[in-house]
Amino acid sequence: MITLKINRVDRENNNTPILFDREIDGFAHAVLEDYKPELLDEPGAIRFEHFLESYLGVTLLFKDIYSDDPERPIFGATAFRDAKLKVFDRENNRIKRIGVEANTVIIDNFVMQPGKEGLATFTGLHEGGHILLHTRVYVPDDEDDMAFYDDMLEPLVCCCRENVEGFGRKRKNRTPKEWREHQADYFAAAIAMPNATFLPFVRKLLREHDVWKGSITLGYDSDLDILAEEILPDCISEVYGVSKQAAFIKLKKTGLVSKGQASYGKNARLAFR
Repeated sequence: MITLKINRVDRENNNTPILFDREIDGFAHAVLEDYKPELLDEPGAIRFEHFLESYLGVTLLFKDIYSDDPERPIFGATAFRDAKLKVFDRENNRIKRIGVEANTVIIDNFVMQPGKEGLATFTGLHEGGHILLHTRVYVPDDEDDMAFYDDMLEPLVCCCRENVEGFGRKRKNRTPKEWREHQADYFAAAIAMPNATFLPFVRKLLREHDVWKGSITLGYDSDLDILAEEILPDCISEVYGVSKQAAFIKLKKTGLVSKGQASYGKNARLAFR
């Protein structure tokens, strides 16, 4: 397993990495070269379970993770050190705390339901992003500092819906925690849909639909809007095993789809799922 050499950190906020998105893209490419280089040659889906267990060496659990806020369900969690996690015990119809060992990723059973495979993949890779990018935040190199970190940060990172589905969301003045969630989310997209295959794959699709300039600007042509909001995300979702929402956001992030005069955020036909 390769590790990212992080040169810039926010020392006042638990060594949160300071990373540009392009640096995360490059790191995801290097990880795939080390893990399964064929994913950089041909478009295809990454198996998040195998990536987490075999490459990152984590213990993978599936539980009904309990959230104190019903409006913010927890999709995944990562234990950097031994910790306790609230889960719902369906057999006894009660909430309980279970012990979770260090270097464990927990995926909520909700995202493992049939029809949510794309969400499951993104959630698992999001947690993998935390492992690869943020271990030093929660497990400092100097064990003498451990007591300080115990006071500052919980050893268990719980990622709710907004964290996992926040890929592409623009925010100003992010907190250190919000930066870490953005980095983990961006990593998930970068490794699930690496630019090495994603860009030529989508450009080929565009040519097949007689779009030769290499990108689509929304709001000028209804047929092109349908292509960008429905057809392309459908194809990407099928090939890469991600949700249509993640596929559409990746199209925007890479500039293959951009906003025109009409707003596509409110009236988009794409059914995100």
